[in-house]
Amino acid sequence: MRGKHRIVVQNKRIRYDFSVKRNITVLCGDSATGKTTLIDMIREYFENGEKSAVDLLCDKQCAVLEGRTWIGQLSEIQDSIVFIDEGNDFVVSEDFALAVQKSDNYYVIVTREGISTLPYSVEEIYGIRNSGKYGSIKRTYNEFYHLYSIPVPNGKVKPDRIITEDSNSGFQFFEEICRDNNRISCISANGKSNVFKAAAKQAGNRLLVIADGAAFGPEMDKLMALMRNNPNLVLYLPESFEWLLLKSGLLEMKEIEEVLEHPEDQIESSEFFSWERYFTAYLVRATRETYLQYNKRQLNPAYLQKKIVDKVLNAMQGIELHQ
Repeated sequence: MRGKHRIVVQNKRIRYDFSVKRNITVLCGDSATGKTTLIDMIREYFENGEKSAVDLLCDKQCAVLEGRTWIGQLSEIQDSIVFIDEGNDFVVSEDFALAVQKSDNYYVIVTREGISTLPYSVEEIYGIRNSGKYGSIKRTYNEFYHLYSIPVPNGKVKPDRIITEDSNSGFQFFEEICRDNNRISCISANGKSNVFKAAAKQAGNRLLVIADGAAFGPEMDKLMALMRNNPNLVLYLPESFEWLLLKSGLLEMKEIEEVLEHPEDQIESSEFFSWERYFTAYLVRATRETYLQYNKRQLNPAYLQKKIVDKVLNAMQGIELHQ
C-alpha cells in the first residue's frame, strides 16, 4: 500500500476523522480518550457492515487484528488498514515485526509503551482528544493530534556535544565536522535504543541528538522526559541522514522536490519497512556511478567537500555547527 488514506468512522454519538500515510501509526495517551472506542466501532462495522450502527468511509478496507489467532487472521488481510487495540501482546514480538515488514497493509496500533521491534516515525504518534467541533450538537468529534511536540529553541542551537544514533555515514559526516570545529565533540550511541543512555550521561552540556525521525518513535517517550529535566538538550530528527542529503539540494533532479513533498505517494509499504530505508535506496540509486556515489556504511569522502558540507548544514535550520 502507498499514499494517504482518510478514514471517517461515526455513529450517532461520536465521530472520528483522520488520515494515515505510513505503514505504522501509533495511538498513545491516557485511558478514556477514545482509543478503544475507535477500535470497537471499526470491529463492529467490519463484522456487520451496513447492518451495524456504524458508518465507515475509507478507500481501503479497515479491519481489526486481535487475539492468539492473529497470524491466521492476518494471512487473510491484504491491502487494508489494520487496527490493533492495546493488550494484544503479539505487537511487541519479532514474529509480528516480520509480518508487518512483508505486508502490504497499513497498521494503526494502540499502545501505552514504545514498541522497540517496529521502526515507526516520530511524526506518526498520536493522541486523541475531543475537538468540540460540533459545539452543542450531541455527536462528539474526536481528532488525532501529534503526541510529541518538540520544543523549538530560541535562536541558533550551538552544541558542545553531538550524539548520533549509529556509526554509519551520518556519524562519519558529523564527526568530521566536529574535528574541524574543535569546540564540538561527536559521539555515536551505536543504536537508537542506546540514545537515551548516551544522552543521560551528558547532563550539563549543550547537547544535540541527531537521529532518524522516520524510525525513532519507540524512543521518544524517554527522550522527551529527559528533555524536560535538561533544557540544554535539543533533538534534531530529520527523516534520515539520507533525507537530509536529498533535502540539501546536492542533486539537481527535479523529481526530488516532489518525492520529498509527498513521499507517501512513492513508498510502497511492502517494499520498505520504514521511510528511512526508502530514502537510503533512493539516494543510492540517484548517485550510482557518480562522484557522489553513496554508501550507508562508509561515507564517500566527496561528501566532505566544503561546498557540500555547507549545503547540508544550511539545510539544518536552527542548527549552527560552523566554526
